[in-house]
Amino acid sequence: MTYVGVITALISFPGPVALLCTTHGLRFGRQRALATVLGGTLASLVMMLLSALGLGAVLATSETAFLVLKLVGGAYLIFLGVQAWRAQPQSPARGPQGPAAECRHHAPVTRLFRHGFTVGISNPKDLLFFAALFPNFVTVGEPQAMQFVVLALTWLVIDITLMSIYTAMGSGVGRWFDRPGRVRAFNRATGGLFMAAGGTLVTTSR
Repeated sequence: MTYVGVITALISFPGPVALLCTTHGLRFGRQRALATVLGGTLASLVMMLLSALGLGAVLATSETAFLVLKLVGGAYLIFLGVQAWRAQPQSPARGPQGPAAECRHHAPVTRLFRHGFTVGISNPKDLLFFAALFPNFVTVGEPQAMQFVVLALTWLVIDITLMSIYTAMGSGVGRWFDRPGRVRAFNRATGGLFMAAGGTLVTTSR
């Protein structure tokens, strides 16, 4: 129960993946944005596996490896921010569905999944995080494989649930973006947040 409380608090704190899920929920609808959620969740699973295999310990001792991964991840977040900032707002729709509904079918789910995965995998600090988190909840002297499976599955269930809530929140406010000016303001706000997240990742230390 302590583990559940800790990871619920950590996952619910809005980060780049949560921001992306909210943005995709607004732009493409809750159902299609589920692909973004699954992409981010798969990235977390990969991070857990790599940490279990010892890559987290490698990053903890290798400044060069950590720096390279940090710069690559930060650059990708900044790239997403620039794309969002420069995105052209959709023209208002005259039909009953409105502009938010009109723009919800323009991206294939494979691309949404890829964006979710790439944002999730772009932060090397998550490797250090999992390497530091899991040992606190593993009983030494007992078979560890099943313990890691239980910890990972618990994380995935909570992660999918909370990120789905973020997509629902984004989808729910879509009706407010019925004018190009509001869409442009939203694009620039999310773009600025992504660029800030990327800049923070680049400049932060372990």
